[in-house]
Amino acid sequence: MSTPTPAPAAPRAPSYTAFGIKAEAEALAPGLHIVATPIGNLRDISFRALATLAAADAILAEDTRTSKTLLAHYGISTPLYPYHEHNAEQMRPKILGKLREGGKLALISDAGTPLVSDPGYKLVAEVVAEGLPVTGIPGPSAVLAALVLAGLPTDRFFFEGFLPPKAAARRGRLTELAAIPGTLVFFESPRRLAEMLSDAAAVLGERPGAVARELTKFYETVRRGALSTLAAHYEGEEEARGEIVVVIGPPGAETEAAAGDTIGERLRIALAELSLKEAVAQVAAETGQPRRKVYARALELTREEP
Repeated sequence: MSTPTPAPAAPRAPSYTAFGIKAEAEALAPGLHIVATPIGNLRDISFRALATLAAADAILAEDTRTSKTLLAHYGISTPLYPYHEHNAEQMRPKILGKLREGGKLALISDAGTPLVSDPGYKLVAEVVAEGLPVTGIPGPSAVLAALVLAGLPTDRFFFEGFLPPKAAARRGRLTELAAIPGTLVFFESPRRLAEMLSDAAAVLGERPGAVARELTKFYETVRRGALSTLAAHYEGEEEARGEIVVVIGPPGAETEAAAGDTIGERLRIALAELSLKEAVAQVAAETGQPRRKVYARALELTREEP
């Protein structure tokens, strides 16, 4: 009697490894899945994002070199294809064709949440126009990370992205943004940072601002102060490297910035002769500002010292 031929094994679900734990990815619904990925620290990715990337038929990435590092770190072997501003026109028809056939595709950007300063929104618009499913997997965002660290109003904000590189056009755009009743958020190049801050001070006045650099990475720094003070600091400063987000306070915040500068100057003088505790008590008494506010500024100053 012949031995029965065993039935073929059921295909295994895709898997990924996170924090040393290998897990099976859940079945993924057809459609385009917009997946947020880390802006620096690979541990910031969510389990849902990992499961989606592992179960997708293919991943569309703005920069496949960066994305390969992320996928390799978590043991994900899903095929990776480039989708960026230079090939978007040619790729979109192919992507739409796959989605019409019931494909499961994941879209990621170079870092952070896709569609923010990248060509992904055009793809999503066409997918939506055809009535095909789109799912968002939220996660890291440089815009929100900088906003919550800036110490500026967060109830209303406007994200501008990159300002024009030429000074005249940059000042013109800042003039258009001046009346927006909310905190302004920008991306900026390290080599233009000082010029951008100087133009912002000239057009917007002495509003408070913050420069967030290399967010979530080892050399993360956030420097806060009036716009002219920040511009002076970054003039020829080598510290301005890496990915940069600039946050600027809303109209009417100039008085607060001036007060912050006054506190800072008084603290510098006091700290040269007094202990931290004594300097804080003296400056709080002189300015009438809350002790905790003066103490926080004193800590910032001590960290800035070489």
